[in-house]
Amino acid sequence: MAANVYASATEDDAVGGAGQARVLGGATIDCPDVATNLTTVPEKARPDVDKELAALDEQIAQAYQRLGESAQAIQQDPGVADDKVIDPLEEERSATLERIAAAMEEEGDRPEGLGELADCSVRDSGNASAQPGDGQDGNSQAGDQGEGGEGGENGGDGQDQGGGNGGQAGNGPVAADFVDIQSVQPNVVKPDPTADASKGTFVSSCGVNENGLFNSDNVIAAPGVANGAHHFHDYIGNQATNAFSSDDQLAAADTSCEDQGDKSSYYWPVLRLQNGTEEQDANSPGGGIEGNVGEIVTPKEVTLTFVGNPQGEVTAMPRLLRIITGDAKSFVNGPANANASWSCTGFEDRQLEDKYPLCPQGSDVVRTFDFQSCWDGRNTDSANHRTHMAFMDARGNCPSGFTPVPQLVQRIVYDVDAPSLNDGGATTPLFAVDSFPEQLHKPGTDHGDFINVFDEDLMQEMVDCINSGRTCGVGAGDGGEQPGEDPKEEPTEAPGGGGNGGNGAEQPGDGAAQPGDKGGKGDKPGAGDGSQENPSEPPADAPATEEPAGDDATTPPGDKQPEVRASAAPKGDGAAGAGNQQGDAVGQETPGIGTATDDAGRQAAAADATEPQTVSGGLAETGAQLWPAAAGAVLVIAGFVLLRRVRRT
Repeated sequence: MAANVYASATEDDAVGGAGQARVLGGATIDCPDVATNLTTVPEKARPDVDKELAALDEQIAQAYQRLGESAQAIQQDPGVADDKVIDPLEEERSATLERIAAAMEEEGDRPEGLGELADCSVRDSGNASAQPGDGQDGNSQAGDQGEGGEGGENGGDGQDQGGGNGGQAGNGPVAADFVDIQSVQPNVVKPDPTADASKGTFVSSCGVNENGLFNSDNVIAAPGVANGAHHFHDYIGNQATNAFSSDDQLAAADTSCEDQGDKSSYYWPVLRLQNGTEEQDANSPGGGIEGNVGEIVTPKEVTLTFVGNPQGEVTAMPRLLRIITGDAKSFVNGPANANASWSCTGFEDRQLEDKYPLCPQGSDVVRTFDFQSCWDGRNTDSANHRTHMAFMDARGNCPSGFTPVPQLVQRIVYDVDAPSLNDGGATTPLFAVDSFPEQLHKPGTDHGDFINVFDEDLMQEMVDCINSGRTCGVGAGDGGEQPGEDPKEEPTEAPGGGGNGGNGAEQPGDGAAQPGDKGGKGDKPGAGDGSQENPSEPPADAPATEEPAGDDATTPPGDKQPEVRASAAPKGDGAAGAGNQQGDAVGQETPGIGTATDDAGRQAAAADATEPQTVSGGLAETGAQLWPAAAGAVLVIAGFVLLRRVRRT
């Protein structure tokens, strides 16, 4: 067990390039998410509490790095993991939790049981034994990832990358994180609108981050803390968003939106190709130092659509309202606050929660964020940055005490090819979102952030438009799939020229999911439970799939079908618990990584050429290198035994 989890981390100090972390194969660090338990924090104590919460994230990131650095010693003695990694981490967390409790006590009541959240552990990530389709049901989170399913043996066909946890930096993704979108049944369900529904849409067009605006801050979850997100974000809209932005600075900033009345901040984790490229952030916190490596991909298209409520009219969002959707720590925390949604153009009637999609040729990868749209009517933020907002239920009703506001639906499209899983992405690279290092770039950790800095008159124009059933906004009809439209392009063949791995994959659906069609995890209809026993008939004009093309086919093996989001109806029945509040941003192909306020730095960085980044093999390759030595040792021992017997005779 120790060898499987730790051995590959010591293989080559040069992996990942200078300054980059080489992280463990097959293991991660699991700590309770303190923010989930802090639903009430005195207003005056929040700045101190937010900084201490960011300190907890930094401590986990450092512990994860120590885990890799101590791999050789841990291989010899697994107890070293406690001595060198977990015990120091728990000591740091205990001190930080005490400071949080003291800050809250100074302004109110001392929280009970906070010290119990100091406990952490090293656990198997499940990556080393997982192969595509093996026990990965498309909706599983956290502990489910470690099951491995049937025949979960490591190794075949180069699918073990980076020593168990995969990826260019050794902390994900792995082949089991991907699934052929054609093997997924349509699962998007939307609530039926009532006669009083607000059916209009308002679109804001803010570009695709052509300006190359990136940072690893999160002004919502970790204000005043540089690198508070520990992964890089893509920003559109407000051009002054960083950890230190005040409300006044946001209001006075420039915007990338066509309608200058929208100075809102929209951000999410960058998407990267694991192709060996060394970006400008390769030696920076939040970048290569924390396992976020590879070529940042610029979105092909970003659509920002605000939609109404199935039950009635919406009211205006308050200015400077902050919303975080999804959970950047869902791999460890579990799915309670997760809200990731992955698909492909032409297939958006089927959505994946914790798998990256393998899209057929001619189809693009799509990330969709359906934000919470029920507001508590009082607060623009909350202690855990969640409880002031909630999801609608499956019928479109807001929880008691909450009122519907326009729902932001972000749709982000990428022109990336389906990776070649059978050779670990060597032919066509894997892709993944940036993440906290211990979250292993799992697709379920995807999340988005929004700060409302709409001009109040424009916000009222949005509300009137939506409530009257019209389609409005500068970006209306300029891109993306608007309600009632068909997909812009049809896929032409299966991923990598292959088929569906013998699973009878369906053909492209008649249309993509429209903004607002899917929300969260409300009631799940039986028809969408992931079962593939009665797949729907493909449309008459759907292209035929081809058979897998040899060993390089990207289709996951095995007959087990992924279970995916069964209900695209709006999520939950109230305000979600905290979970992680880390920021996100979709990436750019622009090689330079700038800050939100450093135009000169961005321009200089953009002029830098990318360089190849060294990549070494994984655990399987390590074993291959050790076998000759082991065989030689056996022969030497046999020789000594034979010589001794000859002498005796």
